[in-house]
Amino acid sequence: MDYRADLHCHTTCSDGSLTPIEILHLAKKHHLLGLSITDHDTLDAYTNDTLALACELGIDLFVGVELSARLDHTSVHILGYGVNKTDQLLRFFMRQRENRDRRNAEILRQLAKRSFVLTQEELARKKTGRGAGRVHIAQLMVEKGYVPSIHAAFDLYIGDHKCCFAENNCFNIQDVVDIVHQAGGKAFIAHPHVIQKREILMALLEVNFDGIECYYSLLSPKREKKWLKVAQQKNWLVSGGSDFHGDIKPRVMLGSSWVDAQTVESIFATR
Repeated sequence: MDYRADLHCHTTCSDGSLTPIEILHLAKKHHLLGLSITDHDTLDAYTNDTLALACELGIDLFVGVELSARLDHTSVHILGYGVNKTDQLLRFFMRQRENRDRRNAEILRQLAKRSFVLTQEELARKKTGRGAGRVHIAQLMVEKGYVPSIHAAFDLYIGDHKCCFAENNCFNIQDVVDIVHQAGGKAFIAHPHVIQKREILMALLEVNFDGIECYYSLLSPKREKKWLKVAQQKNWLVSGGSDFHGDIKPRVMLGSSWVDAQTVESIFATR
């Protein structure tokens, strides 16, 4: 069996619909031999139970996290691989939760102006280790019949720069890359193809990243080739994964994008 590793997926510890245990069983079902759970701004998925099950199932579980940052009012996500739970990284997670809570309060206020009433108490019931986020607000909107789907909630109201959007006071790019490096990890630009502004992308390419995510679900080989060329020009490492969220993104299947053993080794050999 060929070695396949999905290095980008999410669980209920952030904004996915499956628990870490469930996602490991799904990975086994899909014949994956490697996995990195990259929940947003938390490492809560990496418990003793999760690590033990991965070993039992014969799945290499590599520590990963997806970190939120901002560059000139543009949201940018950074994948941190092989990080350790340093005090600085844990403080960063706490600050991100505080920022997210402030943003949530503003989004709820904007929604209330449009007669979409959601309470902090309702949102708190959906809270995860990294706090509630926009996905959880969208889930509440669906449950209350305000919108037909999570996609509609984002597309019409709470997506970036929509009428009820509120910015998150994220850390700047360089600060987040430095935090990853100080935690002993490697920093990668996540899903660069979603960055629409050329000036933002060009600025990112000048930051001291270790790599870039080239393989991604629903991305054509031709578009992947573009990012592989960037990695080659920058002498950066390559990563790839599905960005699986379960029911949150039903079109995206775990393992729909993956990397081979050599790529995994290049990222995690010196964790």
